[in-house]
Amino acid sequence: MSDTNNYRILLYYKFVAIPEAEQFATEHLAYCKELGVKGRILIADEGINGTLSGTFQQTEQYMNDMKANPLFSDMVFKIDDAENHAFKKIFVRYKKELVTLRYDKPLDPNTLTGTHLSPKEFHDYLQREDVIVLDGRSDYEYDLGHFRNAIRPDLKTFKEFPEWLRENMADLKDKPILTYCTGGIRCEKLTGVMLSEGFKDVYQLDGGIVTYGKDEEVQGRLFDGKCYVFDERISVPINRTDEAVVVGKCHHCGSPADTYINCADDTCHRQHIVCPDCEESHHGFCSEECEDHVTSV
Repeated sequence: MSDTNNYRILLYYKFVAIPEAEQFATEHLAYCKELGVKGRILIADEGINGTLSGTFQQTEQYMNDMKANPLFSDMVFKIDDAENHAFKKIFVRYKKELVTLRYDKPLDPNTLTGTHLSPKEFHDYLQREDVIVLDGRSDYEYDLGHFRNAIRPDLKTFKEFPEWLRENMADLKDKPILTYCTGGIRCEKLTGVMLSEGFKDVYQLDGGIVTYGKDEEVQGRLFDGKCYVFDERISVPINRTDEAVVVGKCHHCGSPADTYINCADDTCHRQHIVCPDCEESHHGFCSEECEDHVTSV
């Protein structure tokens, strides 16, 4: 790790029954504050899902402490080097579901989920002519970057997926279907839904897009654009080969772009893709209305 990368970002999840999960969330928040890490951590009766940042020492201590707990001893952490914190605060919240789905059937990814594929296996499957590739994220994430030839789900929230599947993919239940998401957790649930809905041959990218991009053999091949992430970075590169292309379009002019920014008007803060020229000419605002609102104050 270079001197400029004194921080690390951890991405992780684990489906495991947590006794008195709400109390555990309260205690975990106090622990994180004392340790000094920042991020967003969700805790539910069914497990934990988190992204946090801290110094090398803080993140190392966090991983060691978590693995010392029998509930999380085998939890996988995805690690990125960083120059600073990727979050401004620490949030630890109790939720009924790690991924809000509100499906009408119980889903336990430990007993019902799609077949996991390594990055190399997923890359090989992508090149088969008989497979369907389904993006397991929201539309705005797809628009920034996605696997080549993947289906774009026309939805804003994950809980819309069951109905979307019934309306758009009912005739594909006998096809082999590859799914993927950022870190893997959404596909654990999505593939469970698909199997419950009668899909026969369902797969998921183990570790998600971020793991795929770090694989030394695959090097992010067949992923176009950048991957949307839920921290201050907003997006990260995945394809580390010379075949990488830009698929996003500037919110203002429509030219190719792969930079997501927040609107400079704090009352709006809309995330939008911009090219360098428009980011400068529009001063970081998503619209003239937002710029007028700020400059007129």
